[in-house]
Amino acid sequence: MKVGVLTGGGDCPGLNAVIRGVVRKGTQEYGYGFVGFKDGWRGPIEGDTVPLDIPAVRGILPRGGTILGSSRTNPFKTENGVRAIKENLAKFEVDALVAIGGEDTLGVAARLYEEYGVPCVGVPKTIDNDLSATDYTFGFDTAVGIATEAIDRLHTTAESHMRVLVVEVMGRHAGWIALHSGLAGGANVILIPEQRFDVEQVCAWVTSRFKASYAPIVVVAEGAMPKDGDLVLKDAVSRDSFGHVRLSGVGEWLAKEIESRTGKEARTTVLGHIQRGGTPSAFDRWLATRFGLHAIDAVRDGDFGKMVALKGTDIVRVPIAEATAKLKTVDPALYEEVGVFFG
Repeated sequence: MKVGVLTGGGDCPGLNAVIRGVVRKGTQEYGYGFVGFKDGWRGPIEGDTVPLDIPAVRGILPRGGTILGSSRTNPFKTENGVRAIKENLAKFEVDALVAIGGEDTLGVAARLYEEYGVPCVGVPKTIDNDLSATDYTFGFDTAVGIATEAIDRLHTTAESHMRVLVVEVMGRHAGWIALHSGLAGGANVILIPEQRFDVEQVCAWVTSRFKASYAPIVVVAEGAMPKDGDLVLKDAVSRDSFGHVRLSGVGEWLAKEIESRTGKEARTTVLGHIQRGGTPSAFDRWLATRFGLHAIDAVRDGDFGKMVALKGTDIVRVPIAEATAKLKTVDPALYEEVGVFFG
């Protein structure tokens, strides 16, 4: 058997650990051959491949990013995209695909399997941790660690100048990074996409902290919205092939609002792609490696149309379509729980 591997969507720490796990076990225990497709779904559409064997995956465990490259290519928005994939899988004698990605990448895998019979196994990857069928996605723990360290560092400069520091983190639809890093970093306000925020309330929390002679830190997810406003966009026109607009700027907008309403100096730090880069945490290496080992087991069993998922401490298989049908968002009760630290 020959197995194709691809990584799609935004890169994140841990992708290489999955590739390594798939190739090592598949080669050593099952005698499979492997081929890597470059840049997500672009690879199988254009027939752009790289060889994958044990020497190719040595030393990649601690590396961030992906040795296969990634993109947001959507075969269903590409002319003859699906036909090209099927033709190239036949050309390279690929019997099964392991697709590593988030909601969009796995959504494509689900459709290819259900509508066209392409044998796919999915591996959940997103720093946003918003796939509903798994307790955690790899990449999330690393992103939270990076954001928490940044917040820790910003506390000291905020206190030195007695100014407000607004930290914008990733999170288009789900506020998991903001919630976890904000709580771990001792933020005084945490704003997430699931709960529209009141700017006046934010300013009241900020003012109360200054009364206690303390410089506040506000953590805001990029997709957070004020009650009387909308998303802050980097570019209101351009969208990627999955229809997503580019978000950026809610942190800067909020800092200006806080400064004008409270009279306190406010500055913004946008962490952006810093959260995606660098070496994966120990937990993400552990989780990504286990996902890879179980993904190749699913291929061996012919259990296609499934995604490997973490449930408690066990790796299980769930339908890819189920995993991508609904996003996992922050429960209002959980958000209310951490509200005791606001202000």
